[in-house]
Amino acid sequence: MTAPPNGRSPRRTLAATVSMALAAAGTLVAVALAPEAHAAGVPAPSPVGISGRGASVPFKEQEAEYAATNGTLIGPDRLYGHLPSEASGRQAVTLDAPGEYVEFTLTAPANAMSFRYSLPDNAAGTGRDASLDLKIDGNQLKSVPMTSKYGWYYGGYPFNNNPGDSNPHHFYDETRTLLGSTLPTGTKVRLQVSSTSASPTFTIDLADFEQVGSPIGKPSGALDVVSDFGADPTGAADSTAKIQAAVDAGKAQGRAVYIPQGTFQVRDHIVVDQVTLAGAGPWYSVLTGRDPVNRAKAVGVYGKYANQGGSKNVTLKDFAVIGDIRERVDDDQVNAIGGALSNSTVDNVWLQHTKCGAWLDGPMDNFTLKNSRILDQTADGVNFHMGVTNSTVTNTFVRNTGDDGLAMWAENIPNVKNKFTYNTVILPVLANNIVTYGGKDITISDNVMADTVTNGGGLHVANRYPGVNSGQGTAVSGTTTAARNTLIRAGNNDYNWQFGVGAVWFSGLNEALDATVNITDTEILDSSYAAIMNIEGATKGLHFENVRIDGTGTYALQIQAPGNASFTNVTATHIAQSNPIHNCVGSGFVITRGTGNSGWYADPPACTGTWPDPKWTNGGVPGGGPTTPPTDPPTDPPTDPTLNLAKGRPVTETSHTDVYPATKAVDGDANTYWESANNAFPQSLTVDLGAAKAVKRVVLKLPPATAWATRTQTLSVLGSTDNSTFTTLKPSAGYTFDPSSGNTATISLGGTATRYLRVTVTGNTGWPAAQLSELEAYTG
Repeated sequence: MTAPPNGRSPRRTLAATVSMALAAAGTLVAVALAPEAHAAGVPAPSPVGISGRGASVPFKEQEAEYAATNGTLIGPDRLYGHLPSEASGRQAVTLDAPGEYVEFTLTAPANAMSFRYSLPDNAAGTGRDASLDLKIDGNQLKSVPMTSKYGWYYGGYPFNNNPGDSNPHHFYDETRTLLGSTLPTGTKVRLQVSSTSASPTFTIDLADFEQVGSPIGKPSGALDVVSDFGADPTGAADSTAKIQAAVDAGKAQGRAVYIPQGTFQVRDHIVVDQVTLAGAGPWYSVLTGRDPVNRAKAVGVYGKYANQGGSKNVTLKDFAVIGDIRERVDDDQVNAIGGALSNSTVDNVWLQHTKCGAWLDGPMDNFTLKNSRILDQTADGVNFHMGVTNSTVTNTFVRNTGDDGLAMWAENIPNVKNKFTYNTVILPVLANNIVTYGGKDITISDNVMADTVTNGGGLHVANRYPGVNSGQGTAVSGTTTAARNTLIRAGNNDYNWQFGVGAVWFSGLNEALDATVNITDTEILDSSYAAIMNIEGATKGLHFENVRIDGTGTYALQIQAPGNASFTNVTATHIAQSNPIHNCVGSGFVITRGTGNSGWYADPPACTGTWPDPKWTNGGVPGGGPTTPPTDPPTDPPTDPTLNLAKGRPVTETSHTDVYPATKAVDGDANTYWESANNAFPQSLTVDLGAAKAVKRVVLKLPPATAWATRTQTLSVLGSTDNSTFTTLKPSAGYTFDPSSGNTATISLGGTATRYLRVTVTGNTGWPAAQLSELEAYTG
């Protein structure tokens, strides 16, 4: 299949040289550990398993820095070109002698594992192969092969494989293996060095453990690529033509096509149209391969290109595409999924070692990619490119892409009403976790973005890159909705600009960004530089509401272009700079402040002419760390005990009367209040704290005006982590609200982890309804 011309515009030329000796301790923030110790990693918020946000993944993740080991902790370190900077949480463990190990203890039954690691490159830049022993409760199970041939890039964009060049990066890879049986909770799984002859070091970042189900059987009436068409499940022979014949027959006959258990060598695109291609599961049915002569041809499942009419009504599900792409050539169509796929669905696929997981070239409409994993790409995880409309990526886990994790690029043809929702995007080695370059009425919500490495931020909305302009209708327009996202350690240094990029950032490079952009109900945690940034041209129409900033390396706001923004219920704590705003455009950027803001505003702002070095913290706690790792690494940074966790958070009610809704009880204003329907006890308020918190104190208030007579309300406090099953944190009792003492009642709790906090009122001596002007929650 001949690819049409389609080269992504190169990013700016690298301006800095970063050198790193492969095994030089000076480039690693290293701490030697005694044998049989834990790594004692600094607690860092995990992007996996955050309730209600990000992808719902089938695995339990464990970080090496919290595991049992006699290796060496590296990090935390966010400096581009340093080995820990590309590790999850910016920490890992290096093993460099026989007998050194990392040992994980299962927290749930598992019969499979994958682990993320780094081996050094070889002198030729072609990578090295090695293995680690896998031991179960001390007994040898197998040796697990590893390689560095898919990592280690050098030089300027789009990079090369020459170790003599500058700028080494893209250090890590992942491998997976079945464990042969289901191992129970508490089993110890050890990765151990048996020899350093093949590799002088083995760096372990993390391990993911899961329970993989049995292979999925052939659907009734389906064509089988092996039994019906002779494809080779051993991978010895090229099966491209035979699988293509099966797909063509499936379209002609209106029958699904089944890929049974096996590894199939595919050296070119399988072109799909009006057909279902289904496997036995992504752990069992694997497409892999590359043409041995023409390296621009490789495994991929593609729709027809748009200029050939595109494809439609395609379903791809339950298989893996694990390629063999070891370099970045932007013109090569060596993506796992490509072409144009309208009215089509990709479900439960594993995409690894290709250029992009899915690069879709429109015009095309109504495409969905869901419930999938995209790992170890040389470029983007997903890109909706040129006229992709009404399309979605949801519940998908993306890690270690060579460029943007999830991107929309409206080059020359408008992208309209696309959505990225409930995805977890971690460690893009270049650029952004999630971005829309242009686009109309775009939604980016309920995602988790973590550990941006360089030249990008966590969330980016921009009029940048070729073909993005209002003249063609491709600029950012309509309403861009970014709601309920969590960003952790996002943003980083841009080595061209030589200053930091914000965790959330906006650019009007091609032309002013002038649209409605709503950033709501979002957490921006432990940002590497600024939390929020704008740059280039102008950015107008930004609205921030119910945003919590906790920890920045530099500023809360980094203003580098004119424009305007409004802020309501935006709070900031642990800001590294004493002045939380850097703004050298002065009144050219207009800030409108609503209610409930704190910690991020200053007048005058800073305008220093120099950029400060970042002060990186972990959850707002500078440096250091515990001498033993946490038994359950936190999914959220430690919380300021004086911070009202309920303020500005989403809240629900059983009822309200007149103009007294539940939002009045979390607006930070004791003079406004919630009142339930009258004569209808019991009545409840439930506030979503955003993540499970150890709530130790609840403060309930009524308006302080003396017009409110003393009254006693009978109430109980309940908590939940899932908003379904609630436990009683404080049994029902009477609490007196007396205007002479502030009309306040304080309730002490035991610190049970609680995300959904509920107050249920069963009686009120002053009025036949539940009444609260403020429901406040604290961890101390």
